[in-house]
Amino acid sequence: MNFKLLNIMFFVCSMAFAIGGKGPLELYKTGLKNEKPHYLDDIGIEEHLGEKVDLGLEFKDSDGRTVKLGKYFAEKPVFLMLAYYNCPTLCSLHFSSLMKSFRGFDWNVGEKFEFVVVSIDPREGPKDAKDAKNLYLSEYNRPGSEKGWHFLTGEEETIKKLASQVGFKYVWDSNMEQYAHAAAAYALTPNGVLSYYHYGLNIDPKVMRLSLVEASENKIGNIVDRLVLFCLQYDPNKKTYAFYAYNIMRVAASLAALVLIFFLARFWLRERGNEV
Repeated sequence: MNFKLLNIMFFVCSMAFAIGGKGPLELYKTGLKNEKPHYLDDIGIEEHLGEKVDLGLEFKDSDGRTVKLGKYFAEKPVFLMLAYYNCPTLCSLHFSSLMKSFRGFDWNVGEKFEFVVVSIDPREGPKDAKDAKNLYLSEYNRPGSEKGWHFLTGEEETIKKLASQVGFKYVWDSNMEQYAHAAAAYALTPNGVLSYYHYGLNIDPKVMRLSLVEASENKIGNIVDRLVLFCLQYDPNKKTYAFYAYNIMRVAASLAALVLIFFLARFWLRERGNEV
């Protein structure tokens, strides 16, 4: 019985090696390569920093009113997210992660910045937007911030225009019957210029705050925020802020000069007092 089993195993292994002259490990790797969904090359994020989005694009808000995107761009920076409200996996995780980040600093949504979400699914409508808005407002749990939340839906052509402008690449997976897309969010200036890209599900609240300060052109935030931001610079390789040595040296030199002036002033005043 054991001899027959060995013969069968030898035959199977021989056939595996015979196929294209490849061993089992190589065949496994080839299989993985062949199973890669073709659409994966068509999803991702392309940075368009410094470019302006079209504020004339029209959408429907969660109350069913037709609105222009520019309605939410005035004096405050905007935190923008592209997702869809009935997404079965990634979007809900992304939303929950954002709520955690929003709760990580003391600004309420709508106080210093606006939060705008645009659905990438043209089949969704105002009811889907309202249900999602209410769900995440309850998770955010900061009463009085409702006016800063804007959940939108739109026509496919309009959605694709905005997605293209912010570099959000996504495709419809007909096999899974859902959209394949990456997780990203954007900080924009009050006039609609892309200022910062946030990647992934876990956004550091401190980085989020700094990105909004930068997008506001230092119109929000305190002196500490501005000083920290002055010492940082966006690193395109790390996709986040990194310390900028030159500006750190400038700050250190300025502080040293202030300390020197302080002690010289004290010394001068003391000498004058002695002369009198």
